[in-house]
Parts: sequence; structure tokens; C-alpha cells
Amino acid sequence: MSASCLASFQDYGLRAIGYGQRILPKSDITLCDQFALIGSGLIWNVFFGVLAVCLGYWFAMAIAVGKASERGIYRRFSSGFIFLFRGSPLFIQFFFAYELFVLLPKVGVTLDLWIAVIDLETRWLTRAWLGALLVLICNTTAYSAEIFYGALRASPRGEIEAANAYGMTPWQMFWKVQWPNMMRLAWPSYTNEAIFLFHATTLVFFSGFPAWRQSGDALYYANYFADKTFNPFVPYPIIAFYFIVLTLLIILIFGLVNRRLNRHLPDARRSRLMIRPNLIR
Repeated sequence: MSASCLASFQDYGLRAIGYGQRILPKSDITLCDQFALIGSGLIWNVFFGVLAVCLGYWFAMAIAVGKASERGIYRRFSSGFIFLFRGSPLFIQFFFAYELFVLLPKVGVTLDLWIAVIDLETRWLTRAWLGALLVLICNTTAYSAEIFYGALRASPRGEIEAANAYGMTPWQMFWKVQWPNMMRLAWPSYTNEAIFLFHATTLVFFSGFPAWRQSGDALYYANYFADKTFNPFVPYPIIAFYFIVLTLLIILIFGLVNRRLNRHLPDARRSRLMIRPNLIR
């Protein structure tokens, strides 16, 4: 790495999270500057993607179990939640969420719990790191819940009947019989959802949530360089390169998990990861 490239990464490599040069380059923009700044913006994409996947996974399991429940209130709530966030575009969800959060009192909401009074700050919801993250969590929860629900319904009935005959409680049956089968069947499709979620994080700063102090994500900086250099054929391939590397990393990690989930099956019966990108969300 040349001295100029090293200086670019030192100046802009962590700029998106508040470290390094505060002023963006406006002239004499080099290829290294673009790689450094777009790479720093990718930190936000990884932040949104990792937290949304980790939190959305558990919420999705709860929604999937609720949709499969015999109780009508759980089933209706889960089905309505899935329909709402799968039936509307993600970009529109960002827009409406930001407008809703702006309407909330900026000074906070006071909750009187009798034993204590709690002041909830709502102004942070208009910041991308929290408001947009909540939208991503709800969106991936809905899509993942439908995947988990289908896998839950496809669990072998014989194993469930055997667990009943063995005297397992519903809680034991779910974690020891249904959950492992659900994960094994759903994991290839869930991998596709995780990949698309990371790609969808590029919508955050183009959907109403402002970038604070120009600290945006990778696409934010790619768009900045395209405007300044009048040449979109350099920054956009750079961001594509970064996301291809990120996608390969996700496939590797999820592939290891998939191998672990199917370790008890012969090779001929093991489910393979087949990446099918979602063209329309």
C-alpha cells in the first residue's frame, strides 16, 4: 500500500463513526479516498445488518410460533404483523417510521409506574442508528417468521407424536424436537433473507433518516463521490465489491451453521445453501 493510500485510510477509514478527518474531500479525490470512505461507511451497514439479524431472529421465532398457535389472538396478531411488513415496501416503511418518530414529543414520554417514574427519550428514534434499526428489525422479523412458520409446519409429524408418547411438555417438545427440525429446514432460506437484509441497509440514509455530521453508510459516500467527480463508474463498483465480499462472508458463516445443523444426516440428504437474491422486496 502506497503512502498516499495509507494516509487516506488513516484520515477516512473510521470517519463514518466519528474518527479522522471531519471535512470530506472536495477536489483531487483519489481512488484510495473513495475506497477508504466507502469502506468506513460499510461499518454502519454491518452495524444495522448484524443487530437486525440477531434481534430479528428471536422475534421471528416468537411470531412464527404465534402464527402456529391454536389461540386465535396470537395467530391473528402474528399473521397481521407478517402481512403488514411483508405487504409494504421497505422504503415506505422507513419513510412512515421517520415521520411517526418526528411527531413524538422530543422531550420524551413520562411513564408513571407507581413505584417509579421513567422518562423515555424519543428524540433518538429520529436518528438512523435507532429508528432505522427498529424498522429493519420489524421487516426481517416478518420475512423470517414466515420462513420459520413454513419450516415449523413441515416438521416430521412422527417425531412430534413420539415426543407426545414419551411425555414431553410442550416446552420440551419445542426445543428438543420442533426447533432443531425448524432450523434445519429453514436455514437455507433464512440465509437468503440475511443476505438481502444486509443489502437493504443501503436504503437507510435515502429514506428520510438524516446522516448526522455526514456520517452515512457506504452508499451515502458512493453517492457523494458520484456527485463530486461526475463519474459514477468508480464509486458504485467499489461499493459493489465491498458488498460482494460481505456476502461471501455471510455465506461462509451461515454455511458453517448449516453444516452443523445437518451433521447427523448422510451427505445425500443434507440441505444445500442455494442463494436466490430477492429482486423485489
